[in-house]
Parts: sequence; structure tokens; C-alpha cells
Amino acid sequence: MREDQIRMLVAEAVAAKEFSYSPYSRFRVGAALLTKSGKIYRGCNIENAAYGPTNCAERTAIFKAVSEGEREFAAIAISGDAEDYLYPCGVCRQVMAEFCDPDGFLIFLVKKEDDCRVFSLRDLLPGGFTAADLEKGKR
Repeated sequence: MREDQIRMLVAEAVAAKEFSYSPYSRFRVGAALLTKSGKIYRGCNIENAAYGPTNCAERTAIFKAVSEGEREFAAIAISGDAEDYLYPCGVCRQVMAEFCDPDGFLIFLVKKEDDCRVFSLRDLLPGGFTAADLEKGKR
């Protein structure tokens, strides 16, 4: 990825936090998902009083993109109200595994707009369960 694309993706993730609905945890999270065609989808965490229906920022961005026909993703940036890097939860990693190349999809963890770490999906979800695993059971 080009440096300007990374800067834009990170800035979009930081901006997405502003739309967070987090009255219970008061912990805002924003995500920005980059498609292979260059489009960016924002997502934020959306909490619920029952907690179970709460949706993470990463899944919000992915679901928005998929619901609009997108299926090929290049990267995601994640920014949260923390003084450290915010890693995606296990459910979000599994959703990423459904749609993203484990070696080619990049995950940028944003501490500050000028301070982030980058990982591949495989780095953060080694041995993830995919559609290929379902095929193994059909043999």
C-alpha cells in the first residue's frame, strides 16, 4: 500500500470513532475498511443494553461493505479510545477470515494518527476456520 493510502485509512478510522454509540462502556472504536477497488467503508462500535447484540466497529465496516456488494478487501485500520494499540476481537478476526486473504489483508492498529502497527490477518488469526475447512468434512 502507498503511504498516502495508509494515512487516509488511518484518518478515516479515527474519524469513524465520532459516530460510536457507546453509552455503556464509553469506549469508542472506529474502523476504516479499504476495498481492493480503493473505496473506504467506515464503521463504529454500536452497543446495546443487552450487550450480546453489540457490534464492533470492524464488523460494522465489513457488513456495510458486503451489504453493498463488496467482497474484496485490502486493509482495515482500527482506532479506539485507548492509550495503546487496539486489536480486533476474535469474532471480528473470524469475520475477516470469511472475506479476506490471510496473507494479503493488512490490519493497521492505530495508537495515534502517526503511530500504528501493521499485521497480516494470518499474524492475528493463525489457523483460522474457513470455508476450506468445511470442505474437509465432505470428503
